[in-house]
Amino acid sequence: MTTAGAQPIREIAFREAICEAMTEEMRRDESVILIGEDVGKSGGIFKCSEGLWEEFGSDRVLDAPISEAGYVGLSVGAAMTGMRPIAELMFGDFSLLTMDQLVNQAAKIRYMTGGQCKVSLTLRLSMGAGRSSAAQHSQSLHALFAHIPGLKVAIPSCPGDAKGLLKSAIRDDNPVLFFEDKMMYNDVGPVPEQDYVIPLGQADVKRAGSDITLVATSSMVGLSLQAADALAEDGVDAEVVDVRTLYPLDADTLVESAKKTGYAIIIDEGAARYGVTGELASVIQERAFDWLDGPVLRIGAADVPIPFSPVLELPTIPDVDGIIGAVRSLRG
Repeated sequence: MTTAGAQPIREIAFREAICEAMTEEMRRDESVILIGEDVGKSGGIFKCSEGLWEEFGSDRVLDAPISEAGYVGLSVGAAMTGMRPIAELMFGDFSLLTMDQLVNQAAKIRYMTGGQCKVSLTLRLSMGAGRSSAAQHSQSLHALFAHIPGLKVAIPSCPGDAKGLLKSAIRDDNPVLFFEDKMMYNDVGPVPEQDYVIPLGQADVKRAGSDITLVATSSMVGLSLQAADALAEDGVDAEVVDVRTLYPLDADTLVESAKKTGYAIIIDEGAARYGVTGELASVIQERAFDWLDGPVLRIGAADVPIPFSPVLELPTIPDVDGIIGAVRSLRG
């Protein structure tokens, strides 16, 4: 991780890092509140808010009814009046119920008022397949919101980044959608003990290399690092770049890496068509064309709704073997 400096480090789970970020920001700023389904006494469906209700009480940790449109709309209104709400959606799929509140209201109010009204809203939502949650609870919809002017989109890959990026999101004066891969909640990684933030719009080179660039998001970063280790045994030195935020996008880091290595592959769990992989590939292709020795390849989810059966589900999402195969096909 790039921003921790010489701070003491300990190993904690992704969900614990999320909880720490919210706890610290609620202690720092009384305008920060948390609202969502079962976020109170039960600590959230993925246990990301354990202990918050006990410390801050029901005035600041609010259990919402099963009405995503209702409490996200409430959160937009609260943000307009100066609060900094964190709204949690159990599953990112449910964000489709809040499109008007997010796209037509939260994303546009600051612009329509000439900056007189801010919408300091953080929306936390899970994403990703792999748990046999079936088609309506396994989608990765981050590309939809990265397409909307006025919204920011963060997509961390590890506990340390999750905490630093979430703290930045909560402090931001614009609406930020914060996507958390549900398969990573129990993943353990290094997190500084002291207070820190990671700025939105700052990619991170997770592994330096010279032969090919693997640009990845969320849980795909871990898969790319595994692929890079396997490729190293064959003499291929892969660089792994973690995008960390889709918007604002740190295009410079992606482009400079591709210029250095001459090859690039984009890996994202969202559907490949009209998605993140296409956008990032076009950025690299347009700005690093003269330095590339081959086409920019894309790896994304299969073009089908996510199945329930594990036998059918797992082949629909990217894996390590697929990344290795793409590298070998590109480099010959």
